[in-house]
Amino acid sequence: MAKPVAGSIEHSAMYQGATFLFSSAENKATFGADPERYAPQYGGYCAYAVSKGATAKTEPDAWTIVEGKLYLNFNTEVRALWKLDIPGNIARANKNWPDVLN
Repeated sequence: MAKPVAGSIEHSAMYQGATFLFSSAENKATFGADPERYAPQYGGYCAYAVSKGATAKTEPDAWTIVEGKLYLNFNTEVRALWKLDIPGNIARANKNWPDVLN
């Protein structure tokens, strides 16, 4: 499995009020050309938490790509729970999003 790489402020971009840091100008340009494709789902909140009707912060090593979309989780233990029913959790999270922000 690939691992996240720390980005730098030198290669930063803003998208939907969040700052994204990239490890290279090339990665920043790729993101900038289609940020919706590469930005994490649910505003970067934990996908499992959103599936349960809540929000939670995430850790960079607790990620999964499903059908080309990036999903983040609170930690790797929560990611393991989320992976028990990815299709169901995505369906529930999609139903809850963005109402969980209210």
